[in-house]
Amino acid sequence: MILYCFLILFFIFFIFYKTKRSLHMLQQNLYNENNRYVKWIVKNKNQFIDLDLIMIILSCFGFFFLFNDRKMSMYLILLLILFSLGLGLKWRSKILHDQNKKPLVVTSRIKRLIVTISILYFIPFFFLSYYVYNTQFVWEMLFVITMMIYLNPFVVFIANIINYPIERCVYHYYKHKAQTKLKNMNNLKIIGITGSYGKTSSKNILSDILNIKYNALPTPRNLNTYNGLIMTVNNYMDKFTDIFIAEMGAYVKGEIAGLCKLVKPKYGILTRIGTAHLESFGSEQNIIDGKFELIESLPKDGFAVLNGDDEKQVQYELKNKVKTIWIGIYNTDVDVLATNIHCSNKGTEFDVIFKGDKKKYHFQTKLLGDHNVYNILAAIACGREFGIEKEDLMQAVKTVKPVEHRLELKRLGNFYQIDDAYNSNPVGAANACKVLGMMPGLKVVVTPGMIELGEKEKEYNEKFGEQIAKVADYVVLIGEKRTKPIYQGLMNKKFDKEKIVVFNDVRDAYPFIGTLTGKKEVYALFENDLPDTYNE
Repeated sequence: MILYCFLILFFIFFIFYKTKRSLHMLQQNLYNENNRYVKWIVKNKNQFIDLDLIMIILSCFGFFFLFNDRKMSMYLILLLILFSLGLGLKWRSKILHDQNKKPLVVTSRIKRLIVTISILYFIPFFFLSYYVYNTQFVWEMLFVITMMIYLNPFVVFIANIINYPIERCVYHYYKHKAQTKLKNMNNLKIIGITGSYGKTSSKNILSDILNIKYNALPTPRNLNTYNGLIMTVNNYMDKFTDIFIAEMGAYVKGEIAGLCKLVKPKYGILTRIGTAHLESFGSEQNIIDGKFELIESLPKDGFAVLNGDDEKQVQYELKNKVKTIWIGIYNTDVDVLATNIHCSNKGTEFDVIFKGDKKKYHFQTKLLGDHNVYNILAAIACGREFGIEKEDLMQAVKTVKPVEHRLELKRLGNFYQIDDAYNSNPVGAANACKVLGMMPGLKVVVTPGMIELGEKEKEYNEKFGEQIAKVADYVVLIGEKRTKPIYQGLMNKKFDKEKIVVFNDVRDAYPFIGTLTGKKEVYALFENDLPDTYNE
């Protein structure tokens, strides 16, 4: 009986370990919205080719050959579990290394899933305990439990399906609550922000600037989905909120229109349109149409802020007649224009020209990069429409806080880190290289490359390598296999092979950069970090 109890305890521990990871991935993939979790399982099928297979083999061996010797069978499977938990966990941590930017958040939904998963695992455990003295049946149950542990991602998937009706009821309850709250706030201004890139930065910058006069509430963190907007309205909005800034993310066409129907924005900002999530959208035209759903959902008495340097926006024919404010840096035929842009290790300075006003207004910010200038211009345009004076806007821009992991400049020991590690895309990566190129001293790029770019991923990463070659003195590639296109791009520009270093873990880059310090200051651009759902 003691052996049996040990066996059950080890099974429970192993279930806990695997379930935690599967729940983490389910949450990261929006609870399988648009089959994201299923796609993650397919992409990471190598997780099933590991030491857990030994458990299956031994279970089968015991089932077919040793069911008459129950004690010997239990000894064997106990030894196996110890082996798998020891060497197996170490092996997984090395091979299936996750970059944990977002830890598992134990929400009410996760708790409900844990209850359902526990019930699914309890059923075979119940029969195992009930028939503990029936040798053959015990082995049948051990085999079932072993298979359920081995196929844990699918058990979590089944639990998610079982809970779906409950989650829909919960969703509709909180949705109705949020819509009622918004309907009763007659003076609330609602601004929607979307785009392929820069949504979160634009939202935070806009909030900082508008808060000089208003009480603005941006969606916290990355709560840019249906549930995120509902949660923000119900949990964060109060009677003192003047402006609600709703970041709107999407993976497929039609999602932005749904979010607009939910919160009904009167004002909209479109950042930049690119190829982010091309795989899920299906085509570039679907991305363009999907992003413009925000602008085409606005009422006639609202306004839209569009980017005059984005050809996709300039060429698009709007289906509604909302007031449009154009911003730009290179296209001078816009309403709000930035000129004389200069970056340094103190931030960025630039002049702004408003259409119809010949005077230039000098702005200073701690932020880096053209894309942040675009975000500031969009915020300035909104501020002017909401009655904020230009001089006040100049002061507000000075106080804008850098956004974490988005071209965030900070001193780390004996070098400057330009932290752009949150995510990466072709436009953002090009901007980051441009910013690095403006810095004095020795320049280093640390990157695993860009992902989730569909069929063009290899092409974009190779081009990224060519851009790096123009500005970097040293390049640190993270992951030999996935960075091959970047390496090819570097070779296209005849970059010195001796100045390319490859590591499997980004943490190894820090001591290497430390060896480069000398007479010159070192500026290291950390471009992109792999999400939790990605493995090489």
